Amino acid sequence: MAGIIGKKIGMTSVFSVEGKNIPCTVIQAGPCVVTQVKTVEKDGYHSLQLGFDEKREKSANKAEVGHFKKAGTTPKRKVVEFKDTFREHFELGDVINVDIFHENDYVDVEGVSKGKGFQGVVRRHGFGGVGQTTHGQHNRLRAPGSLGASSWPSRVFKGIRMAGRMGGDNHTIENLLVLKVVPEQNLIVLKGSVPGAKGSYITIRKQWN
Repeated sequence: MAGIIGKKIGMTSVFSVEGKNIPCTVIQAGPCVVTQVKTVEKDGYHSLQLGFDEKREKSANKAEVGHFKKAGTTPKRKVVEFKDTFREHFELGDVINVDIFHENDYVDVEGVSKGKGFQGVVRRHGFGGVGQTTHGQHNRLRAPGSLGASSWPSRVFKGIRMAGRMGGDNHTIENLLVLKVVPEQNLIVLKGSVPGAKGSYITIRKQWN
């Protein structure tokens, strides 16, 4: 498995050879610095910790500054650990760029979805609402209605679909096609959409065949 940290720039569209308009997402992927190398002998497993996006030293605490100085780099805003082995061998302080991906590769993208705030059951869970009054509500067309519990068990079971905070969750979109890679500008163009707002951090992983 190989991976890199990136930042979502936004969405656009490209035309295929057949003339089809394909929606796609543009991502600034890397450059990422190897900030820690874990080994089976020392840590019990193998992984690479990558750092991405510059951070002012005055905004980092002493532990962070010392950690990044070991790798010979400046503090980074985003740090992600990639388990399993890259095909290439990397040392502390090495730089990984977007050229580890190629056109027509398939990748998995992980990000944090947009936060929607506190939402009711109609928007959060797709309840019927107006015209499809469900769960026994009488005169409140977007209310959840009865929750089903009475004298026993005299409580609400965990997992009942109710109103609450929506969005801001980790989501992974699998098997997105790489349409284009621009190493000179550290850009990668993926077919379709990825979780998160513009400017949010995402993680791109590729599974080797």
